[in-house]
Amino acid sequence: MKAYIESYGCTFNKADAQIIAGVLVENDIVIVDDIESADVIIVNTCYVKLPTENKMIHKIQRLQEKYPEKKIVVSGCMVEIDPEKLDKIGPNCSWIGPHQLNKSADVVMDTYCGEVIRECGFSKDTKVGVPKLTDDSLIHIIQICEGCLGACTFCCTRFARGPLNSYPIADIVEEARMAIENGACEIQLTAQDTAAFGRDSGENLSDLIKEVANLKGDFRVRVGMMHPKNVLGNADEIIDAIKHPKVYDFIHLPVQSGSDKVLSDMRRGHTIIQYLDIVSKFRNEIPDLTLAVDIIVGYPTENDDDFDQTVKFLENVKPSLIHLSKYQHRKGALSSSLREVPFDVMKKRSKFLSEIKSKITENENRELVGTTQKVLVVEKGSKGGFIAKTDSYIPVIVDDVKLGSFVKVKITDATATYLKSELLKE
Repeated sequence: MKAYIESYGCTFNKADAQIIAGVLVENDIVIVDDIESADVIIVNTCYVKLPTENKMIHKIQRLQEKYPEKKIVVSGCMVEIDPEKLDKIGPNCSWIGPHQLNKSADVVMDTYCGEVIRECGFSKDTKVGVPKLTDDSLIHIIQICEGCLGACTFCCTRFARGPLNSYPIADIVEEARMAIENGACEIQLTAQDTAAFGRDSGENLSDLIKEVANLKGDFRVRVGMMHPKNVLGNADEIIDAIKHPKVYDFIHLPVQSGSDKVLSDMRRGHTIIQYLDIVSKFRNEIPDLTLAVDIIVGYPTENDDDFDQTVKFLENVKPSLIHLSKYQHRKGALSSSLREVPFDVMKKRSKFLSEIKSKITENENRELVGTTQKVLVVEKGSKGGFIAKTDSYIPVIVDDVKLGSFVKVKITDATATYLKSELLKE
């Protein structure tokens, strides 16, 4: 039997797809790159935003129309967040919930035999040290915990991922060690909120980072998204861990709004002053820090003054990476009961922030033009050349290098999203 997997969404969901593939291969199911040759098609869904929801719906409907003879299995967040809609658009589709990945082979085989199997619901099964199949041996993703401690009013992902479930440090370190021995040069520690790691188990993120970074080998560690409220009180320890030479000088710290009123309405659990204090501590200790932030434009209670505060926040903080999202109602989210900001207002605010974003990030990157950087080559570029990462996790385009190698480059130009370089001879 042959299966084809199409996966969408975040790094965590990508790792889920790798686990599904690993389980299938262990049970003698062949993973193919060509959908035409597959007996079963698996769609690993993302459901975080409305445009993504629409994309998932269209994809599932289109696959059923185009391949009526093939069996379809849906996995990912949509299974738990919106089973009613999923059943409506794909009544003959089987399901694998995000917490039921160990049953992937049974679901796929039974589906192939003509049954409609739906495995969903929460579990405490670990996602560390389990079979994984990836087409990228250089970048290895490790899910350090699943779920969160948050109650953000705009979020539906937490309904799919459930309460916090941290995995043991020893198991995570062992998976990292094996990945490095097998050629991985970048270890990505991922979660819905890495800063929440260990709150349920008595362990902590800083110890985890250090233990992974202290493994033998030439590699880098990237720490995934951290909720500011769970960094409060632990910033010094996390900073100390990220200062390790094998850890990228990078943090992804979503703020969502520059207005305390909106943050309170969102139930984010932190203020702007607290956020700025965290950023100040990190930048004082790690001068070359890359700060990535998330902003939601047009939350239902955001007025013109709140928006102006977000603009001032970005102009003051000048993050290196800015992820913008227009607010849209999500199934089950508390904010979905509120009246949305008018579309024309939303569009105007989003366009204004997009322009600011491009200026800020390009200016930040241009400050590196003329500098010499040691970079890690992690993947081939889609338009030729190779993509490398600086010690601050900024993408650099470089030519004539070996994948997985550390090289020295001179930065020759910059855009809002990446740097250009020339290779320096050792």
